Amino acid sequence: MLFWHVPAPNEAMLISGSKRQAQDTQFRIVTGHGSFVMPIKQKARMLSLALREAEIVEDCVTQQGIRLRVRAVSVFKVGDDAVSIANAARRFLTEQEHMEELVGRIFAGHLRSIVGGLTVEQIIRERDRVAQEVKQGSHSEMEKLGIVVDALQIQEIEDTTGYINNLAAPHAAAVASQARIAQAKADQEASEREQQAAALKAEYERDTAIKRAGFLAETEQVKARAAQAGPLAEARSSQDTIEQQTALAERQARLAAQRLEAEVRRPADAEAYRQRTLAEAARDRAKFEADGNAYSERALAQAQADANTARAASLKDGNQELIAANRIVENLPALADAASRGMSGANLTVLNGTDGVNDMAAGLVGQGMAILNSLKGSTDGAKEAAGATPSVNRKPALRVTESK
Repeated sequence: MLFWHVPAPNEAMLISGSKRQAQDTQFRIVTGHGSFVMPIKQKARMLSLALREAEIVEDCVTQQGIRLRVRAVSVFKVGDDAVSIANAARRFLTEQEHMEELVGRIFAGHLRSIVGGLTVEQIIRERDRVAQEVKQGSHSEMEKLGIVVDALQIQEIEDTTGYINNLAAPHAAAVASQARIAQAKADQEASEREQQAAALKAEYERDTAIKRAGFLAETEQVKARAAQAGPLAEARSSQDTIEQQTALAERQARLAAQRLEAEVRRPADAEAYRQRTLAEAARDRAKFEADGNAYSERALAQAQADANTARAASLKDGNQELIAANRIVENLPALADAASRGMSGANLTVLNGTDGVNDMAAGLVGQGMAILNSLKGSTDGAKEAAGATPSVNRKPALRVTESK
């Protein structure tokens, strides 16, 4: 709208001509919002609340009478409260462009006053104190002007008489002396380190020469070994060939010995064993035949004698059964002889030697004697049943025992 005015965030709008004021002023102060301004009857003006800077360059005389040029900077602004805005509006509304100059002069006067009561040493060492005292000294005046000081700093102190330089000369000389001493020590240490470096360099060169000589010696040894490698390899190859040929000859000799063992010695031993076994078998057969014949003859003789005895007894008593047995006994030698001839011509294998032959002969004779004994037993039984007493003493039957 044409008559509606709105101040900027960093501005305060001053409306004069109103009858009613919220503040105890002759005008109305509006900040942060707009307001209607009646034409002709009211008038609106803007007061800047932005931050401002004032540079101060002032010649001051210290308590010691020494002239110094002090450079300072002050940062300030119009206060945000209504009282400060009203005070600043009454004083700077038409002079806002010259506000920095006016405030700077005020600060300059207070700066001269504060510096006049201090020594050069205090000003140099306590700059914050000087700035704080200037700020506190101008606080009442700034409040009347509606100005708030945000910061005040002493930037530079110039000495046209050279007092500050002379003040620093002893310290500078001491520092320079210490610097020269430090430089001398540094030079000495540098010389010592250079000597140590030179010694280390010489030692390194010596070690390098020794190692180089060692490397050369190792190289020569390697070359010599390389030159001898061919003959040595050939000699080793010849030696390996001889060893392999020797091992081959030994294996061939062992093979020949094994072949001789398998083809000659063992067959010879087997043949000798066979011949020995055959000879022992022939010997055992001859012995068997002789023993069999002798035993057969003895058995036949004993059987003949027993038969004769039985025959006599039977003929004496007139026993017909005994007569029949007598005829059997008469044919017994012929049976034994046929059995012995059959045995002598047979190809028998005797397992237990002479004992086996005796067992076989005893078996044959025993069968015949068993027949004879049975006949004699039946005859004796008949006689005992008739009450007769036998006149012939019976002999025990021939007993053959098998030997294992």
